[in-house]
Amino acid sequence: MSFASGSALPPPDFEVASAFPEVAWLRQAAAAGDLEALWRYFHGLPHGTDRAFPVRIVSEVDGVEHALRARVEAVPDDVLGLTLLGAREVEIGWAVRTAFRAEHVSREQFAAFHGHLRTAEQYLIRATALDPSADAAWAARLNTARGLQLGQNEARRRYRQLAKHHPHHFTGQARLLQQLCPKWSGTWEDAHGFARECMLAAPEGALNGGLVAEAHLEHWLELDAGQERTAYLRQPHVHAELVESAGRSVAHPDFARGYGWVGVEGTYAALFSLMGDTVRAAHHFRALGNLASEFPWSYLGKPAEAYVKHRDAALARG
Repeated sequence: MSFASGSALPPPDFEVASAFPEVAWLRQAAAAGDLEALWRYFHGLPHGTDRAFPVRIVSEVDGVEHALRARVEAVPDDVLGLTLLGAREVEIGWAVRTAFRAEHVSREQFAAFHGHLRTAEQYLIRATALDPSADAAWAARLNTARGLQLGQNEARRRYRQLAKHHPHHFTGQARLLQQLCPKWSGTWEDAHGFARECMLAAPEGALNGGLVAEAHLEHWLELDAGQERTAYLRQPHVHAELVESAGRSVAHPDFARGYGWVGVEGTYAALFSLMGDTVRAAHHFRALGNLASEFPWSYLGKPAEAYVKHRDAALARG
């Protein structure tokens, strides 16, 4: 990734495998169609692992659907196979739709998008029927609920089923949070309320507090660029909530760098930087080293350029 910068610091590293080396192996196994190796990996994960993360990594590999379809045809009750194939159909569908707002997506794109999501639903519904505790399948069904516009009530119902078995499932909570934002027919009251509820219910040192920061970043992004955004971040309660939630998550002594930590740490770095709290922003940038993820930096412009701009300013002052 290229960008213009006079920074003497290393460029940001957006490669997921740099933070989680097993990602490289997962991609290789998926690309080779080595399902036996993938199955051993998934079945060996410790209890409580957010499996939605490695499922997403596999689902992003082009062509893996061919081996997965053969697996599901041969073993129709294989929950992992159904989950991975469903997640792959979701990935293909979202790639067709693109990340643009609805008004910039063609009718043909929407038709293809919904077709893939309906196919995904068939696999994922079967997976969750066979194993109601299948966290990655429920998390994927939160994406299909959003994409198929099944509404707030259905999304909440799916999240409740996930939470019965995984009450602090970060990926599931992050996906429901997106559904609760106004861009997906939610409200800011619901989005902020849910984020805070997740933070308070989770053990201190867990990633869940980062949902508070994500909700504020989403709210900031929806405002008109310029004075409205600046005024929003200058509100004392916004700063206080960010300090509190960081203290209960990535800045807590018990924090462990689980799946998703780079995005959460980066969200705090971005928000504290945007509001001018360079001391706290610098703390989060130092914790990152040079690791980065597309979210949140894609919200601030070209990701690498935004990262470098805010990192260098924060470290120079903080």
